[in-house]
This record gives sequence, C-alpha cells and structure tokens, in this order.
Amino acid sequence: MRVHVEHVDGSFEPDGDVLGAICFSSGLLMVDQTFCMHVPMARMDRPEPAWEVWRSGGEITQGQYGDILYRKGEDALFGFIALPERRFACNLQQAAESAYRQIFELLDRQKFPHLYRFWNYIPRINEAGFGMERYQQFNIGRQDAFMAHGRDVLGNAPAACALGSREGPLCIAFIAGTAPSFNIENPRQISACRYPRQYGPRSPTFSRASLVRSAQGDVLFVSGTASIVGHETLHRNDAVMQARESMANIRAVLEEANRKIQGHAYDLSSLTYRVYIRNPSDYLPVKRELTGIAGQMDAVYLEADICRADLLLEIEAVSGLMSRSCA
Repeated sequence: MRVHVEHVDGSFEPDGDVLGAICFSSGLLMVDQTFCMHVPMARMDRPEPAWEVWRSGGEITQGQYGDILYRKGEDALFGFIALPERRFACNLQQAAESAYRQIFELLDRQKFPHLYRFWNYIPRINEAGFGMERYQQFNIGRQDAFMAHGRDVLGNAPAACALGSREGPLCIAFIAGTAPSFNIENPRQISACRYPRQYGPRSPTFSRASLVRSAQGDVLFVSGTASIVGHETLHRNDAVMQARESMANIRAVLEEANRKIQGHAYDLSSLTYRVYIRNPSDYLPVKRELTGIAGQMDAVYLEADICRADLLLEIEAVSGLMSRSCA
C-alpha cells in the first residue's frame, strides 16, 4: 500500500498527495473540510493543533457520498463523516448505524473492499441515554451496519478506537484499500468481538491490530489499547499502572505481528503513538512512565474520555516502513 503518515504540529496546508487528515484542537479551527476531519479535543503536550496526515502516491481524486467526504488514490481511500445526532432524535445508535451503512455503501461502490482502520469520536461517551451507556448504543448501531452489509463481526474486523469528546457531532474517519489485511489479536486479552454481555448487548466490533502488507511497504495499525487483561479492567484509579499495562498489551500485539510476518520488524520504538488521557492531572506521570518504557516516544497526548468509565487512558499507534513524523 503506497501510503505514509505524518504527524504535524501547528498549521497545515494540503498539497497534491494528501489522502486525508485528522486534526485535533480544543477550539474552532478553520480548515479545508474536503480533506480533514476536525476533532474537538484539547492537547496536553503542546498548545498547537495536532494533525495526522495520510499521503499516497499517484493521482488523488476527491468526492462525496451522502454525508461522507473522501479522497482516494490508486490503492487506498480515506474518508470521514460527521453526523449531528439531532438528525436522529438524539439517538446515537441510529446515527452510528447510518454512518457505518454509508461507509460500507461507499466502499462497495468505489471497489475498496478491505477496511484497515476506524477512528470513532463519540460525544459524552460514558453518559447514559435510552436506557444504556452511550458507548453501548454506538456498539449496537455499528454492529447492525456490519451485519446488514455482510461484514464479519467476530473474527475479521478492522482496527479501531472509540474515544469520548466533550461536544460536537459523531465523528468517524476510516482508511480502506485494495490489498487484504491481516487482523491481529492479543493473547493476553479476549477478542473484543467476544466480550461478555456485562459490557453491553453487543460486543465492540474491532480487532486489536490490522497489518497491511504490500511490495511498497507494510503498515501496522494498532487499535486503541487500554489496561484490560482477559476482558477485565486492571488498576482502577491508577493511571500510571494502567499506562504500564496498556504498553504490555501493545508489546503482545507487536509480538503477534512479528510472528505473522516471521520476522522482527515491530517493537515499541518503531511506533508513532496517540495517547488519550481522561484527567489532565495524570498527563505528566503517564508521560514519564511511557518514556521509561519506550524511550523518547513520537507521541501526541490528548484529553479524552475512554470507552469504560473505569479506564483512565487509552493508547493507539501506527508503524510502517512508510511512516514518518515532522514538525
């Protein structure tokens, strides 16, 4: 897959090979919304906006399908959708199902069958509504759309994260392509697709990581990873220990990825990270802990709510021969 990712601080202007971008900032931001999804999240590490910019070789074309804005190259497509819940009588389940149905319809039409990664940003993710937690509502809507389009909900789901923003619409970005991917699970954890019903009527629909291999380079998408062993949260009320457990889980995923490729391409120092932290007071202790584990990390730190109320942080990452970072 001929794509690479850049992390940029401050301002950014798109040029010809930009496939798409996600921008994180706490305030209003005037951006070209034909290529970028804005997520209203405050940075903890720097005052400037943080950009994750995906680039692809060859000609880039752009379009719109329903509520989705997308750009595509020869072998990859990046899209995003922002749905105000008021269109669905403030029902997050219906909004999630509508968003995912549109995504699957677009990919079928454009002939990009392989989904690699979703980024889900859900306002007030831990609040209750319609008789259940909002994240549980989201999981029902997401899985209904997967099943309606014949997508696997048990063993072949893409990588993903689901974080809580304070405000704004339901925001979902995704990247898909023409090359198949290898989905990777973590032997320390039960597959999220098989969580017991205590976490909601429907399980979350994602794999722990997705590995895309091609002659142009490999890309490994590591899903949002938290302090969960088996299916249970560990180290409640201790953000530093949760950070340590999360990195142990990421290390286990990397070991599985290396086993898949029968090599040693991936280790903690090869990743570019995004760290979501619930409480700003935990930022410095968590950063010190992560630096002690992985060295000087290429990381962005954001204030966000996590999908379980007892989780204090979540870490996602990407690694690949075609990844790079710039300031």
